[in-house]
Amino acid sequence: MKIKKKKLISPNDQWTADEFNGMPYRRLGNSGLRVANVGIGTWKFGYPEKGDGARVDEKTAHGIFDRAIEIGATFWDTANRYNDASGNSERVIGTWMRSNPSQRRNVILATKIYAPMDGISPNHSRLSRLNIMQSVYACLERLQVDYVDLLYFHLFDETTPIEESLAAIEDLVREGVICYFAVSNFTVDQLRQYRSCEFRFSNRIRILAVQNQFDVISLEDPAKPGVINYCAQNGMSFVAWTPLLKGLLTDKYQDMAAVGRGDRLYDEGILETAREMHYFPRIKKLACLAKKWELTLNQLVIAYMLAIPGMGPVIPSVSSVAQLESNARGGRITFSREEIGVIEGILTEK
Repeated sequence: MKIKKKKLISPNDQWTADEFNGMPYRRLGNSGLRVANVGIGTWKFGYPEKGDGARVDEKTAHGIFDRAIEIGATFWDTANRYNDASGNSERVIGTWMRSNPSQRRNVILATKIYAPMDGISPNHSRLSRLNIMQSVYACLERLQVDYVDLLYFHLFDETTPIEESLAAIEDLVREGVICYFAVSNFTVDQLRQYRSCEFRFSNRIRILAVQNQFDVISLEDPAKPGVINYCAQNGMSFVAWTPLLKGLLTDKYQDMAAVGRGDRLYDEGILETAREMHYFPRIKKLACLAKKWELTLNQLVIAYMLAIPGMGPVIPSVSSVAQLESNARGGRITFSREEIGVIEGILTEK
């Protein structure tokens, strides 16, 4: 096991960089864009005092963002509808961006569009040209930025012609308000449908990443199998949502007696259900292995995920600076083949 240390090299002594503030970067798909190994899922950042369903308030989120810059966890993932379609996850990022304009180039900002936002008419959702254009402009306003680095389609649209959606993306890239394009919650067949249309456009509309559900215990969504392999074979990065299985793949839930109010699974009323899942013994074994290797469970899981072919950045949600720092350490760890074999032996147990 190797833990990458921060390089003490002046920017004047090199033409290029492969890390930032100690965090290794990796290419997003087959593009030239580099992203941090570990970023932040901001889906629960917002204004809980306003009843939007968020768990991380603005002050706490800003402290997390400040520290993220210091340790290089600069891939920040959001969506316009996070927190009860309030747009507040984007707004919290936006208030930080407004206060830290000099950091804009250091952050790779990803957001998503599709479902109803900013209105309830049929034209406030799906992937028509109208909704794509207006949704992106609304995202920029909430985020208080001039452009988004990566735009996802949050879902596949069964009704809008793919060519119409891609033409809108091409125009937005040409306009300079988005830089790269990705999709989320797609099946392999849906990816193939999109790729079959690529030849009609420029390379501006290439899909660089797919964000689907995945964790090392549950694996991919059974309704969307094979996407990771498809990504690995076709020059796209797979980005997992819920990579730490709602917190079960952290040390927090190894001592269930210590779990209580304020912990996610307790607050959501699913703690007992999670504890009784058939895979929980494997989680305990992974936790024991992590302890043996002087790691936390989340660090072991993140480092292992980063070794999976086709895997892009890992974007766990966090609610504190301490959680962020722990996750970020996982992004600096490289396992040997033998160590990966030990982990896989636990994961494949019946």
